[in-house]
Amino acid sequence: MKRARRFIRTHPATSLGILLCALVVAGAVLAPWIAPYDPNDQNIVDRFQPPSGDYWLGTDSYGRDVLSRILWGAQISLLVAVTSIAAAIVIGGTIGMVSGYVGGRVDLLIMQVMDVLLSFPSLILGLIVVALLGPDLVNMVFAIALTAIAPFARIARAPVLSLKEQTFVEAGRALGFSHTRILFVHVLPNIMSEVLVMGSLWMATAVRTEASLSFIGLGVKPPTATWGSMMREGFENILDAPWLAFWPGIAILILVLGLNMVGDGLRDATDPRLRGET
Repeated sequence: MKRARRFIRTHPATSLGILLCALVVAGAVLAPWIAPYDPNDQNIVDRFQPPSGDYWLGTDSYGRDVLSRILWGAQISLLVAVTSIAAAIVIGGTIGMVSGYVGGRVDLLIMQVMDVLLSFPSLILGLIVVALLGPDLVNMVFAIALTAIAPFARIARAPVLSLKEQTFVEAGRALGFSHTRILFVHVLPNIMSEVLVMGSLWMATAVRTEASLSFIGLGVKPPTATWGSMMREGFENILDAPWLAFWPGIAILILVLGLNMVGDGLRDATDPRLRGET
């Protein structure tokens, strides 16, 4: 923890990334209390109102407050990103560890399946899955998690190939430890830092994928506020009300930029070569 605090102080980009992520998380958590209006409350008389004292970020085509919908939409983006990447870490990490530890034909077969998943761009694979299962929050989480399983399997498998030959693993086998105990008690802690760095970077990808699917109408069903659906409405009214697309785009930019900065900082903190250590 001391090294982490020292690293944050000496790396302002990482501190900025943490600040941006904390800002979005605080807005999502406090949305029920700080949002000035109900996100689904329609007031046709005030439709397409520009930013003003009554509506700080303006209103949409139904007279709904844009600021309130951005705050509530942050909950969807964070929920999808955290749950989908957590599922991908658990499933993909386990698959990668088992594949690297067992080796042989099992490893070859599993990695060939992962290569098939990697052959599809994440957005295209997510689009196919959501289109088949239907637009829904659970289906979106499943689709994004499926796109991230293969990269996490790869990132977990690589260090296991060398770790399984280390002395402490051989000692565990000699003491009669089960393969499960060796994998999850002795091997897993040694690869966790790499997996977590990958997770923070892929959370940014999950946010972009969720926004893209919502933009094309395959996200959470209306009238639930999501940043992607708000950008779609802004795109349709870009000449009359440009703020409808501008503010959700800024929200996505802030969260994705913050997650990428945090991921880069974690990578630098866990890689001795990038810290200048030998």
